[in-house]
Order: sequence, then structure tokens, then C-alpha cells
Amino acid sequence: MQVGQVDQIEPAHFRRVMSRFATGVTVVVATANGETRGMTANAFMSGSLDPPLCLVSVRREAHMHAHLRAARTFSVNILAAGQEDYAMHFAGRPILGFAATFASLAGVPTLACASAQIAAEIAAEHDCGDHTIFIGHIKGMTADERPPLLYHAGHYAALGPVRAADAPTPEFW
Repeated sequence: MQVGQVDQIEPAHFRRVMSRFATGVTVVVATANGETRGMTANAFMSGSLDPPLCLVSVRREAHMHAHLRAARTFSVNILAAGQEDYAMHFAGRPILGFAATFASLAGVPTLACASAQIAAEIAAEHDCGDHTIFIGHIKGMTADERPPLLYHAGHYAALGPVRAADAPTPEFW
């Protein structure tokens, strides 16, 4: 395959290449019509500091897509190392006896055990191929100091010891 022939990229190749980027693991949670649902997602990022925005990308065929639209608010719950069961459960691989506990932040349901919770109200939606990018205006957030659960090349992982960065926080934050 030649570079630049995007229309000929095979889905399996696309997934393999994109899996080389290590990401954190989140669970997006929303309540609509009296039902609280969650979905494991790694297509999440901060969007803006002023105003505080975050983005999550959801496949249009996913059950969570219509649920988010109906809810109009959602939380992004950043999982900690060792919380693979949560990631698998909300990715549609139920674990016998598993039960998640929900809490609330700024009136939005969250996963009580997550390392960080971000409560947001949908501010905009944008088409992105077979996905929709939901932009959330952040209404509340909290975090602890546990290291994150990571996902790389189809496997869960955790941070290992690394050399401390002596550089200051980048200006873009």
C-alpha cells in the first residue's frame, strides 16, 4: 500500500496501527429515561481550559450513542491501575458477580471507585466518520493520586517507574 491512499486502508490495519498509541482507560456514564449506563472508552481528551471542555468519541452504532443524546449530561471516569474488571464489564464483557457502584458529581452519575471523575453537559456534537464527537462543558471534577490504567496494543497495563521529568509543565496546559 502506498502512503496517501487513505481510501484503501483496511480496518484491521487501521486498528493495529492506532493501537500503538497508549491511552488511558475511561468509562463514560450517563443516565437517561431512568437508566444509568456506562461504556468503556479510550477516545477521550481534554478540549479547552477556558471554557473547560472535554471530548469523547462514540461510535454511532453503539448503544451509548443514543443514550448520551437523550441524557445531555455525562461523566468520564478515569480508571486506576488494577481496575481492568470495570473496563471489561463496561466494554460488554460481563463478569459474573461484578457490580459497579455509582455516585454523583454536579448532579451527574459517576463511577464511585474511579481515580478521577469529570461531570459534563453536552455543549456540541460533531460527525467524525462512523463516530460522533461529543464535546462536554465540564461542570465538576475530582481526582485522587492512584496511577492510571493504560491500554496499549490490545492489552491493559500500568505505569512503571520512570525517570522524573525536570521540565516545567508545558505552556499549553
